Amino acid sequence: MNSLFYQNLGRLFYAVAIADKKVREVEIKALEKHVKNTWLTIENTKNAFGDNTAFQIEIVFSWLKDGFNTSDECFQTFENYYKLNKPLFTSQIKQIIIETADEIADSFSGINKQELFILDKLNLLLK
Repeated sequence: MNSLFYQNLGRLFYAVAIADKKVREVEIKALEKHVKNTWLTIENTKNAFGDNTAFQIEIVFSWLKDGFNTSDECFQTFENYYKLNKPLFTSQIKQIIIETADEIADSFSGINKQELFILDKLNLLLK
């Protein structure tokens, strides 16, 4: 997978975390755990600096956290990327995306209405 792929995953996971208008530390920790335990193990693509490209997920997430992007904007960007690059999204990748998004949403007091809405949109998109 290339950097753009992981950057768009960062946008998607940020969209889930910010769905209720606040990104919490436990959501960031849930994302970091999934990057470390799952995304880094999928493949070993490196960028020009020798870093695993999956770290782009965390980099973009952090960058968005310091900006003014909405959940809808970030989800729409991911959706556009997905529609143009469907062959990259194998059934295994789709399952890992859903698991990561679910864990982020569930990490703070369970899944709320706004997060459930975006998770439903994601499930419909990836089917």
